[in-house]
Amino acid sequence: MTSVEEQYSILDKAEAYIRSKIQGPLSKPKTLIIAGSGLSGISDLLSEQFEVPYTDIPGFKASTVSGHAGKLIFGYIGDNKVPVVCMAGRLHFYEGYTFEETTFPIRLAKQLDVEMVVVTNAAGGINANFKAGDLMIIYDHINFPGLSGWHPLRGPNLEKFGPRFQPLSDAYDLELRQLFFQQKEKLGIQRSIHEGTYFYAAGPTYESRSESRLIRTLGGDAVGMSTVPEVIVARHCGLRVLALSLITNECVVDPPASAFDKNPKALDEGMATHEEVLEYANQASKDVQKIIEATVNEF
Repeated sequence: MTSVEEQYSILDKAEAYIRSKIQGPLSKPKTLIIAGSGLSGISDLLSEQFEVPYTDIPGFKASTVSGHAGKLIFGYIGDNKVPVVCMAGRLHFYEGYTFEETTFPIRLAKQLDVEMVVVTNAAGGINANFKAGDLMIIYDHINFPGLSGWHPLRGPNLEKFGPRFQPLSDAYDLELRQLFFQQKEKLGIQRSIHEGTYFYAAGPTYESRSESRLIRTLGGDAVGMSTVPEVIVARHCGLRVLALSLITNECVVDPPASAFDKNPKALDEGMATHEEVLEYANQASKDVQKIIEATVNEF
């Protein structure tokens, strides 16, 4: 585990590198937008873009997942030309990175004077009322790895950013959620949007049938392999958070076929694939982009 002093040092080097590349308002973006699987098109909304590959930034790890471009994109969004930075692709624990590494971009964003984080992800639908293609605004989460000790704030506390014991009952900003729904109505977007609880599982496997039933029993409405560590560190840094899940598949909760069934159903019925995730993300991306643009523009 890297010492506090070493973490501060590499963050300072990363900040200095960014500021050496970007001047003016873009060097102090107001919002960080994290684009999940298939949602990197959000960056297309930005004008006067300037790209910085992750691998060029001190301390920043490379994204290894298909559909994740692996670069920071700075630019202006909306008619009000709000300066933002977009992560085209994120870092995951299942890639082999530590939580310190996967949440490094959040602390870097704080040092760049970001005030708000918009987190997007692709997630499996656990709630029986959720359909593939729906959107879910996250209003709470279950940090399953964190409950067993794998927590992004584990280790020496970085007092520069936040307290040792961070409350999370207000993790998902109510005013930002209300603003999101207001902009959705103004834009006349018909896509179903729910509010719900996001269940964080480490991945990279999709959930078994029994695991999906467990998640539903525990109160999860959608399940995914990201977001929660980023949100926790963002709140530790004092940043406001808006988080959105695109439901890309309906998780299978029925028990598997029994060897004693005379007419067993196919074992692969309802099985999720990464290609399916990207397909539904692409279909919904335009609606997601419009609402996020309007919301950030009014923040």
